[in-house]
Amino acid sequence: MRVEARMTPAGETRLAERAGDLVAYGLREGLLAPDDALFAYNRILAALRVTAPASRFGDAPPGSADVALPEGFDLETWIAELGSAVVAAWGEDDVPSAHDRAETALMALLIARPSEVNRRFQELRASGASREEGAKRATDYLSHLSLSSRYVRAAAIARNLSWTSSSPYGPLEITINLSKPEKDPVAIAAALSRPATTRYPTCALCQSNEGYEGRPASDPAGAQDPRQNLRIVDVELGGETWGLQYSPYAYFTEHCICMSRPHRPMHVDRENIERLLDFVDAFPHYFIGSNADLPICGGSILSHDHFQGGRHTFPMMNAEVEETFALAKGEVEGAILRWPLSVVRLRGVDREALLDEAARTLALWRGWSDASVGLVAKDEDGTPHHTITPVARRLEGEDGRPVYELFLALRSNLTSPAHPLGIFHPHEEYHHIKKENIGLIEVMGLAILPPRLKRELAAVGRCFIEGRPFEDDPEAAPHAAWAYELLEDATFPELSGEALEARIREGVGEVFCHVLEDCGVFKQDAAGRKAFRRFIAALQG
Repeated sequence: MRVEARMTPAGETRLAERAGDLVAYGLREGLLAPDDALFAYNRILAALRVTAPASRFGDAPPGSADVALPEGFDLETWIAELGSAVVAAWGEDDVPSAHDRAETALMALLIARPSEVNRRFQELRASGASREEGAKRATDYLSHLSLSSRYVRAAAIARNLSWTSSSPYGPLEITINLSKPEKDPVAIAAALSRPATTRYPTCALCQSNEGYEGRPASDPAGAQDPRQNLRIVDVELGGETWGLQYSPYAYFTEHCICMSRPHRPMHVDRENIERLLDFVDAFPHYFIGSNADLPICGGSILSHDHFQGGRHTFPMMNAEVEETFALAKGEVEGAILRWPLSVVRLRGVDREALLDEAARTLALWRGWSDASVGLVAKDEDGTPHHTITPVARRLEGEDGRPVYELFLALRSNLTSPAHPLGIFHPHEEYHHIKKENIGLIEVMGLAILPPRLKRELAAVGRCFIEGRPFEDDPEAAPHAAWAYELLEDATFPELSGEALEARIREGVGEVFCHVLEDCGVFKQDAAGRKAFRRFIAALQG
């Protein structure tokens, strides 16, 4: 249903005042220079199809724009009202995607062109008493711009449910992601083989998204999110210019994405591991990592070369060391971590030596087969099954020199009749909680669970309180077997309210831990440990 534009003079005046408030917000947050306030105000009026201006900016001389905001100003409320007016003025269908495009278009009128944002970012990187100080200033600037312009959807992210769950490997971080839908592993694999010319922008990571207005689902090319307020800055990695931006649906503090300028498939090799080290040299306050480059054990976008990073310490990074081992290059320390996935940690002050050992570990693993634990490196036709999920960070050593760490999670996308979606993928018994691929972020111990769980877990709780079989409720039914086991000895009202919620959340954490164990190529049993040590012995040899 389309919205008809019907505007009274009083309504126009109100919208003009709201437009003035939005400009004042842009000035306060540093999105706009004062000299650009009147220009931005008039562009917003044009988008609203409003001709009766408020007097706030009409007579303001350049450089003296008013930044006072009305009492009770709330960006989400104001932008929703203005966005609805734009939908009506444009004659758009009254659907959420139309409002999203309208709201994004309005926010884009408040921020500088990409060239100006990139220039300012590079200026800040070059400022400061040290590289580290300049890097922090630059990322603080771009992060704030991305948040205050609503590119990073802080209001949507705030709805996510998050908690910490204990496990035999240390605390795990759990998030029920209410911002984005669950992705199916089959669809992820299909996207990798889709021809690059079938749509524009080619994928959600391409630079051609910068400034793109988006498309509704009814468009022949399919739905595409609006990106008018996206700003990408230049970062040199491995002799190439890559783009740096922040994730619109951030899972942790300053969750950033670094992507190749050309649209090309993900690849994990020495070249890209070196780029990870380049990144942490440029931004030592961030970690950076790459998804694996094969379906099933990779992330949700395998068609575009990219990394993810940010300012966060993940559970894997705090995992205990089970044992250390010597390597051919004595400058590098190897370690096996006590972690549900099979992770080799390399640490050293010599960047090149570390890179050599990482490349050697990857090459060995790509060709590693061990029938005793069901590992086959390649099919008879040469199809590869093994790769890694690499993560890098830079620490400061006691002598002031940087210490580099590489976490190399060994991955495999082998399948079997019993596990057609992947032997080292969440097993079917846990799909009621987690079915999607385990990517970089989850490898490190942060679960990203689908939004359906908010409703479904609430239904589990209701059935328990009401004494009804879980199978009788369509939303609780997928969890019935798990719920009976989880709540087997519990009674109502002894277990209710916050205690019941805590029990259910604890059970979800246990499932996530099992999911990570499913993805471990060397299991946490005697056979798995022996097999892991055979691999390490070969690495040492």
